[in-house]
Amino acid sequence: MIAVAMILVVIVLLNGCMVGPNYKEPHTQVENQWVERKAVSGKPYGTPEIFWWKNFNDPTLVCLIEIAYENNPTLQSAGVKILGERALLNRSIGNLLPQQQGVSGAYNFNYIPRASNFTTSGTANSLLNTLVGGNIPNINPYSVSNQYFFSSSWEIDFWGKYRRKIESDKDSYLASVAAYDDALVTLIGDVAQNYVNVRTYEEQIRITQENVKVQKESLRIATARFNGGQVSQLDVTQAQTELSQTEAQIPGYENSLRQSKNALALLLGLPPSGIDPLLRPGKIPAVPASMTVGIPNDLLRRRPDVRQAGLKAASKSALIGVEITNLLPSFSLTGTFGATSSNLGNQQLVDIFNWQNSLVNVANGFTMPIFNYGRLENQVRVADANFQAAILNYQNTVLSAQKEVENGLSAYKHGRDSLACLAEAVKAAKQSTKLAMVRYMEGQTDYTTVLTAEEKQLSVENSYASTQGNTVLGVVATYRALGGGWQIRCGRDVISDAVKKQMADRTNWGKMLTPKNHLPVISPEEQPAAAVPKHWPLWNLLNVNK
Repeated sequence: MIAVAMILVVIVLLNGCMVGPNYKEPHTQVENQWVERKAVSGKPYGTPEIFWWKNFNDPTLVCLIEIAYENNPTLQSAGVKILGERALLNRSIGNLLPQQQGVSGAYNFNYIPRASNFTTSGTANSLLNTLVGGNIPNINPYSVSNQYFFSSSWEIDFWGKYRRKIESDKDSYLASVAAYDDALVTLIGDVAQNYVNVRTYEEQIRITQENVKVQKESLRIATARFNGGQVSQLDVTQAQTELSQTEAQIPGYENSLRQSKNALALLLGLPPSGIDPLLRPGKIPAVPASMTVGIPNDLLRRRPDVRQAGLKAASKSALIGVEITNLLPSFSLTGTFGATSSNLGNQQLVDIFNWQNSLVNVANGFTMPIFNYGRLENQVRVADANFQAAILNYQNTVLSAQKEVENGLSAYKHGRDSLACLAEAVKAAKQSTKLAMVRYMEGQTDYTTVLTAEEKQLSVENSYASTQGNTVLGVVATYRALGGGWQIRCGRDVISDAVKKQMADRTNWGKMLTPKNHLPVISPEEQPAAAVPKHWPLWNLLNVNK
């Protein structure tokens, strides 16, 4: 009955009060609709925009993103950090059980030499007789004893110190999952951004090379007319100047192209030489006619960095309770069980297994800080300041998320408007160059008109390519700001098999390397910080999927 009563007391204590504040989702300022809503389609938020890069219908881009997901070292590092946070959570859960346990044992061998003349008055014999309680002339001078003890000490979680620590570590663990998702969103966005830059530089090189051909033809015509005495040498030098200046732009574009390819190779976890075979001939991805972005409130559940900031704030909130418990008395239970035996007198070593030779000791106690000179109170204040900073960071992350979406929508909307005008400008510039050359060949105008027309054509065509690339980058930035794309990991592990093998060969990870043992089952979108149960019942605190 006593044991049952103690168990019931422990259960009550473990589900009892927890000092410190319970986390509530901080107030945030979220707009009702996007400022640049004219760029948004009327379709509701849905799954087609989760894998938004597939909407460009570019197989090369899809392939590059898949390779980056599998090989990027930074993403793998974020996945490994999840394992570390899960191990810390497991350690904290273990503190709910007796924090200290130990088994000790001893085997003692003693020898007391006899006197040369064995008499009852001998010092050694008197000592032996005293040990065995009588006068035994043939006593064995060799004595052997053994003993073993099991001891345990348990600080009862009366004020919720360990449960608050579990709560904090649980939020930190879920924040590490959100950090991985944020790293994945960033990786996908970076791959798409650098891929668009590659295609844009390739297009600008192509445009410049086409204009070089046109200007070489103009130089040939100007040279022929000069040789025929129809124009002065000024026309030839002007044509040569323009041609050389245009040719000089190509190395700059090629340098930018090479740097973008190198950046893309890094994202894919490849050396610079490994990217060229993966880049099949292609063009700048087409600008979509509309975008599906949902409503601003979607950011609170969709963006991993917003979830991460909220979970970090929740973790800091729980640590306030941990520090408060240090101001209060702590209660503990200690117990020892063991046995001892020897070969003295009528005893035998095997008697150690007899209940009569056992020893049981149970004690309880408490400790309470008295003189801490403000140290403990200031630790609470430090924890509260850290929590407030985390709240402000969460609120700023929400505002920053809205800014990034609006910037992307603005770049998309205004870039698309510019493209419509530049498309007409390109047609007109090409026609103007042809007409200027005809008039020049017919002697109706000087070469300055041709020079101006060709310069304008090159400028307008490059502007069109640059604007097209920037508009697509606006689409990329918008979807990246919306936080979509991390769902690519669903049903897959966050750590590659090669990395897991290295870790398993080095350290005993048990079953933790299995995805179900280090990843939550519930989708992160359905698990904001405010929805994670903190207590009642106790199992919800221990289960990361609740």
